[in-house]
Amino acid sequence: MRVSRFHLDTPLEIGEHRLDGDLAHYIGRVLRLAPGAPIQVFNGSGQEWPGEIVDVAKRQVTVRLDAPLAGLAESPLRVHLGQAMSRGERMDWAIQKAVELGANEITPLFTERCEVKLQGERADKRQAHWQQIAVSACEQCGRSVVPTVHPPIALDAWLSSLQADLKLVLHHRTEQSLEALKRPHDLALLIGPEGGLSPEEIDRAQSSGFQSARFGPRVLRTETAPVAALTLAQYLWGDLS
Repeated sequence: MRVSRFHLDTPLEIGEHRLDGDLAHYIGRVLRLAPGAPIQVFNGSGQEWPGEIVDVAKRQVTVRLDAPLAGLAESPLRVHLGQAMSRGERMDWAIQKAVELGANEITPLFTERCEVKLQGERADKRQAHWQQIAVSACEQCGRSVVPTVHPPIALDAWLSSLQADLKLVLHHRTEQSLEALKRPHDLALLIGPEGGLSPEEIDRAQSSGFQSARFGPRVLRTETAPVAALTLAQYLWGDLS
């Protein structure tokens, strides 16, 4: 039997917990889980609380949680993804897949060729939306630690604040091979927008310690590039090998 996983942004303990709002509606009305159904709950601490549904009311669901267990281990490779923002569902998809592939931090970036303009309340709402996508991706893929989606910032601000053992900027005008690079513990990945990073932006990234990297002869879309990069990085240095 498939066990549904749910994220609760609150301290958890053994015993009964009452859930309301959107989560209660989702459990009771969308998934139609009944009393006795097994569940698993996590709050981002790295632990998992197994339990079961106790009661399903119109606007509230009661669950009982048992003793916590160790959650899924995180990859030994810590990845901070700097993703230039794209329109529509492309950014949502890139964030979702980055979480599934083990990214620990994601920073949406404003770049010269970025067509998305966000500020103030719109930026706050979009960040909250992306963070919820990260939560949902964790519920689906089994991660017990939720990655942080940072507020969107300008590329230069991200470059100047970043710390990592290895920093890679992805573009197709280089012959740099990943296999020749020393195995890092912390990796920063810079992905450009739909129109690519400008030559000046690539130069500034390289001046900030980034190395150019290429993943084959084809030019990848902005939402495909993080999937390819994270898959290869986790295979070479993380937990996909």
